[in-house]
Amino acid sequence: MTLSRLTWPRTPWGNATAAQWRYALRNSLAMALALWVAFYLQLDEPTWALTSAAVVSFPTVGGVISKSLGRIAGSLLGAAASILIAGHCLNDPWLFTLVIAAWIGSCTFVANHYQNNVSYAFALAGYTAAIIAFSTVNLTDTQAIWDVAQARVCEVVTGILCGGLMMMILPSTSDGSTLLASLRSLHTRLLEHAAMLWQPEVSPRIRTSHEGVISQILTLNLLRIQAFWSHYRFRRQNRTINFLLHQQLTLTSVIAGIRRMLLNWPSPPAHLPATLEQLLAQLARPHTTYYELAKTLQPLAPAGDADFRQRALWLRLHHFCRLYLQSGRWLRRIEHAGPVTTLAPPATRRLARHTDTYEAAYNGLRTFLCIVIGCAYWITTQWEAGSAGLTLVAISCVLYSSTPSPINSITTLLKAMLLLSIATYLIKFGLMVQISELWVFTCFLLPLLITMQLLKLQQARYAALWGQLIVFSGSFLSIANPPAYDYQAFINDSLAKLAGVMLAGVAFQVLRPSSDTRKSRRLIRALRRDFIDQLRPRPQRTQADFESLIYHRISQLNQGKDEVSRIWVLRWGVVLLNCAQVVWQLREWETRADPLALVRDRCLRCLMGIMTERGVNPVALAESLDELQTMSEALARHPTPAARDLAGVIWRLSASLSQLQQAVPDSAPPALKPA
Repeated sequence: MTLSRLTWPRTPWGNATAAQWRYALRNSLAMALALWVAFYLQLDEPTWALTSAAVVSFPTVGGVISKSLGRIAGSLLGAAASILIAGHCLNDPWLFTLVIAAWIGSCTFVANHYQNNVSYAFALAGYTAAIIAFSTVNLTDTQAIWDVAQARVCEVVTGILCGGLMMMILPSTSDGSTLLASLRSLHTRLLEHAAMLWQPEVSPRIRTSHEGVISQILTLNLLRIQAFWSHYRFRRQNRTINFLLHQQLTLTSVIAGIRRMLLNWPSPPAHLPATLEQLLAQLARPHTTYYELAKTLQPLAPAGDADFRQRALWLRLHHFCRLYLQSGRWLRRIEHAGPVTTLAPPATRRLARHTDTYEAAYNGLRTFLCIVIGCAYWITTQWEAGSAGLTLVAISCVLYSSTPSPINSITTLLKAMLLLSIATYLIKFGLMVQISELWVFTCFLLPLLITMQLLKLQQARYAALWGQLIVFSGSFLSIANPPAYDYQAFINDSLAKLAGVMLAGVAFQVLRPSSDTRKSRRLIRALRRDFIDQLRPRPQRTQADFESLIYHRISQLNQGKDEVSRIWVLRWGVVLLNCAQVVWQLREWETRADPLALVRDRCLRCLMGIMTERGVNPVALAESLDELQTMSEALARHPTPAARDLAGVIWRLSASLSQLQQAVPDSAPPALKPA
């Protein structure tokens, strides 16, 4: 190591930016303040207040508020459940085991079944009940159980309030500013995405770009929720932002549909690529009018005897331009809206989400079995530190059941436990025994916490490890008043915590989460089921709801490692979305009782027998494609413009359905292939 590496700019403090210093100071001061307030209020275990302040240390105001509300609700629910369970079941250890395991398993199921605050609240309800109930197994007085639960809730609320106070004193970047900047960035990225997809070549970059756009839109939905809690201005504009996100999803679908038309057009005009490039360049300029775009599209306008495909593409490009300009106008309205400005967008529901009930139930069952096994060992051996081990089992099983790779998270937590066991042993029995005043210990603790917070921000590779070290440091230090320095109890408690994390790791290895292949099978079956619903005369979901649900299903495998599964889930989703777009356009087409309406109804009936949840019927698909081609060519010769418009819509439907006939690579899992 050279001396240049020890210079101030290379240290965590000298290398930190102003934003990183503000984040580290805010969170560290909140943790120290929570510890001091808990001591001042003479709470039983002040370190839980320190831990609570660390858990809600979110970078933004909306995140802190949202997470704090979920934590308070979950803590209250978990405390109430622990009082009921401990108060009625402690006389029978095995009954207590089954009931507490059932409660924690149920909370795991609900936490996996929902998202955002509901998921976080039930996760807290699960392991808060474990923290309280397992620590009361040796109590005989119901009042004592109430006192313990009350103390834990007070400690949690103390940490939350201290975190909120420091957020007010040292505020972070506004959630609203981040949301608006991200919306503007996505609006621009859609044009880049269109330029890539409207090229004739097939490249892996296209799939990556499509997945990235979908992921960014769904991430913006999370930012919308945080902005909702950060400022009342964004609560007033919540409906408008939600409508705008639906518009972005629709634009993504329209871009993919136009690509399918371009690839299935046998003889497009020679000037088409130049026209598309000019169109996108005009859309990228601010304050572009629809009249200017119409002039750019004029060379593509079909003549009387032009190919009906050219008219279909021309109309679809006009639709894309209108959608993009409309999204730009709503985005500018949001950006310039004042605190009391009221906007009235079209009514839209929240973005639909996908729920994997099977996986949620499987995770709940794993948690139940793990708690039962741990409690059985505790009852059999009468281990004094069993409560600490079971608490870590519950925390690990509840928190990491919904992560893409729980084994990696468990491994990180185990490393943190080992490091904390060694470090806190040295601090507790080497330093704290020499200290008799809290302020002296705080002067030592505060610089240490600041350094750890800075390292978490600067070392992205080890951010999860540093986060675990910060959160669990309080439970290992176990600072109390009066202080207790029991060497044997500390070692026993540390071993129990390590054993609890290892038991959770074994459970995740034995009862592994579903592989990407199995998840993709369930997702593709769900995609087919959703599409079949869209073919009904009165589907359960609107076009916007169906669109957002399909994209949410596609995003479920974004973190997956199985490339083939990700490709085929994306392909199925995009193909069915393209088909559904045409179905809705046919359904909304002219409903007058003439032969053209009968042709429209015949097209919709052609789709009914093509697909089931198990796959595609190749015979029905081939017959439907032949019939659709025959109808489109016959309508192209019809003298009325409405017939030629209908011919173009039917051609779009045929082009989208033809994707289901593509040969599937041998590497694709059989369940992912069209049957």
